[in-house]
This record gives sequence, C-alpha cells and structure tokens, in this order.
Amino acid sequence: MSDSSEIWACGRRKTAVARVILRLGSGKCEINGQPAERYFPLESLRIEVDQPFAVTETRGKFDVSVNTQGGGVHGQAGATKLGIARALLHYNPEWRAVLRQNGLLTRDPRAKERKKYGQKGARKRFQFSKR
Repeated sequence: MSDSSEIWACGRRKTAVARVILRLGSGKCEINGQPAERYFPLESLRIEVDQPFAVTETRGKFDVSVNTQGGGVHGQAGATKLGIARALLHYNPEWRAVLRQNGLLTRDPRAKERKKYGQKGARKRFQFSKR
C-alpha cells in the first residue's frame, strides 16, 4: 500500500489482470480512465463488478479506480470483481466469511485449453479414415 487512505489489490481471470485501488468516497467507479457504465456496456457485467459491495453492504462508500488489461470484457469483469473483493478484505478482515460464502475470494481457474499437435484443436480431431 502506498498510502493509508487507499488500498491496492490485484485480481485475475483467464488472461485478464485487474489492479484495483480502493478509497473511501462516494461510490464512483472508474475503469481504465472511463466510467464503469461506458467500459462495461452490459448490465450483467456491471452487476458482477458491483457484487462484492452488495454482499458487504458497502455500495456507495468507496471510490474504485481499476487498471485492467488482457483478455476480453468478461474476463476483465471477473478480474475486477476478485480485485475489489480482495481490497475489501484488506479494509475489513471480518468480511472474509461473507465474501467466501458468496465465492468472491476464489480465483476462477478455468482458462483456454491449449491446442495439441496432430489435432485440429484442444479436443477436436481430424476425421479418422480407416482406408
């Protein structure tokens, strides 16, 4: 932490990484210099990012600044959610139980499986010919 008034945390999902800075404030959320409404156009993604605040009943109490890169918007939303949950945990360790119950402290390990040699993809194969 660089300053006692702000909390830094990192979240990851697939190939996306989100660095989150949490400050006490009015509930403003900024992602890569843009408001969250513009950066995440889908309502479902904004709800996912807001989930840690809803669970801990701290909606509108913190200003969030996120620097995210890699992956797509869904991966970046998941990485941001994990980063916010970890930052809230630094702020108040008593929220660990409620964040854990809602699955917000677990990094989602699912990622793209690599393509194998001699095959068309990770699982798909070329058509088998007996003769």
